Amino acid sequence: MRSAGVLHADTEILVPFFDVDTMHVVWHGHYVKYLEVARCALLDKIGHNYTHMVESGYAWPIIDLQLRYVRGAVFGQRLNVRASLVEWENRLKINYLITDLQTGERLTRASSVQVAVEVSSREMQLASPKGFTDAVERMLR
Repeated sequence: MRSAGVLHADTEILVPFFDVDTMHVVWHGHYVKYLEVARCALLDKIGHNYTHMVESGYAWPIIDLQLRYVRGAVFGQRLNVRASLVEWENRLKINYLITDLQTGERLTRASSVQVAVEVSSREMQLASPKGFTDAVERMLR
């Protein structure tokens, strides 16, 4: 069973025309953009977004991305994209759920894994930086 996560953020997306193909279905690559919007909302909620990460000397590249398409989203559809924090101590793992905003129908499930890399040395960190874990812990109190 997929973890619901300890923290989550919901983002609403209205599928624009330029994201769909000739059948008015969202092209599969655009889902990654929707996940990024939700991930940024989650990091903002935690209080340690990409700006804070860079200022603290770390980059957080994605090392794994999984998507399961259940049903295609279509032009004009209102989506809810939920990003849920699952792991944060050694890596940043986020589960996602994209649903139809009106019906709640599940359209896509996904997960991403990011690791901290010290920018100056380009060394991957075996544990998440203290600034990030402290921000998560503050939110959990």
